[in-house]
Amino acid sequence: MAFDPDRVTTVTFDSYSTLVDVDATAAALAEHADVDDPAPISQTWRERSMQYTLVANHLEEYETFYKINRDALAYALAAHGIDLPADEREEILAVYHELEVFDDVRESVERLHEAGYDTYVLSNGNPEMLESMVEHAGIDDLLVDTISADELETFKPDAELYRHAAGRTGTPIDELVHVSALWFDVQGAIHAGMQGVWLDRKGNPWEPFGAEPDLITEGLGELADRLGC
Repeated sequence: MAFDPDRVTTVTFDSYSTLVDVDATAAALAEHADVDDPAPISQTWRERSMQYTLVANHLEEYETFYKINRDALAYALAAHGIDLPADEREEILAVYHELEVFDDVRESVERLHEAGYDTYVLSNGNPEMLESMVEHAGIDDLLVDTISADELETFKPDAELYRHAAGRTGTPIDELVHVSALWFDVQGAIHAGMQGVWLDRKGNPWEPFGAEPDLITEGLGELADRLGC
């Protein structure tokens, strides 16, 4: 389906990889794990974290996203042959409270806000993570609220989470557009009845599996442009 800006009244954003850069965890890994190239560890960490959320949904074994990230970090370090004490692993994990913010975030969300769109964060992150993320990103004055998977104890791409977001925002679901750098998050939003925008910050190909995004952008400014802001 082609993107229809005239239907949009509310915009929800994913958080990690969309507003803040999870690749910034590499610096903390390099410092504590004493490795020359932390990128493979960081990638394993992120991939395992996403896998755990998907498995948790099916097994009904919910843990907060912070706890899941802790488990995924432990696996990633072990998989790469690195043994760190628990306190050092916690210091690495804490970087999630102050991840680097993408350069286009503040300006783009502000444009949407000033144009009259209601803006929210819809994330797997638990409330404490989202509070620190929003504060660190400096966008708390531009958002109506954050919506956490913790409220339903289920993760993306469970359709109920997107429907819950529509209820929380008080918006008909077909008037919502969800913006995410994660392909399965975009498809989950579309499946639930939202429009889905894929934020392709890295120039990756779209997945051949499943529904196509309603819109693909390289940055948030392009979305603001399409919404006439």
